[in-house]
Amino acid sequence: MIKQDINKLEEKSIFIIREAKTRFNNIAALWSMGKDSTAMLAIARNAFLGKIPFPVIHIDNGIDFPESYKFRDDLADRWGMEVIVAKSKIKPEISGYSCCGANKTVALKGVLKEYGFEALIVSIRRDEHAVRAKERYVSPRDKNFSWNYKDQPAEVWDSYSSKLDKRGHLRIHPLLDWNEIDIWSYIKRNRIPINPLYMSNNGYRYRSLGCTHCTVPIRSNAKSIDAIIRELETTKVEERSGREQDKEKAYIMEKLRSLGYM
Repeated sequence: MIKQDINKLEEKSIFIIREAKTRFNNIAALWSMGKDSTAMLAIARNAFLGKIPFPVIHIDNGIDFPESYKFRDDLADRWGMEVIVAKSKIKPEISGYSCCGANKTVALKGVLKEYGFEALIVSIRRDEHAVRAKERYVSPRDKNFSWNYKDQPAEVWDSYSSKLDKRGHLRIHPLLDWNEIDIWSYIKRNRIPINPLYMSNNGYRYRSLGCTHCTVPIRSNAKSIDAIIRELETTKVEERSGREQDKEKAYIMEKLRSLGYM
């Protein structure tokens, strides 16, 4: 995994977030309490003089890790964030993982309908998954949350602003160019608080965080950010190997993404 210039990455991400906030008054960010979305919120704070000027949405299925809930509440208080908690139901859905998948998309639809958000800032990275690699910095969703990944328009802000379906919304992706080491390097440099589950406990740690039903830890003795970075420099283990949903056939994740999954 190659380290990139995080100053240049941050500069580009700040530009994307500021531009999105300028273009859309009613905008929000998605926060899973994971490393990527927390780093993204830290970048937003840097972009707006230490304050996050839009609400933060947590899609909660009620079975996240206790450490994640505590981390959410503590950091929200520390950073003065307005957190909207959207409850997600657990029931059978397309991917077979009733705790997440399409059910979280349904919960997100409810939030957008209630608050009328025009755009959502999302912390996905291209290197996480082959389907996410097809995303662009600015990606339109229609009123049904559908995403036409085979026919995406040119990335021009004015074009999106004028052609956006009034009942749809935009997904803004300021971290597309970052990789896993970049995120950890940024967290280290800026001393960003992180979920404690990322650190090794009895020889295991979580490398990618979901909920308690579909996330498993990996073998690791990394108990510090420096140790995590060293581990990533040599590991051949996939980042999301502990996320059960990502082990499904590629077309399932592609289907979920096209229907609005994060």
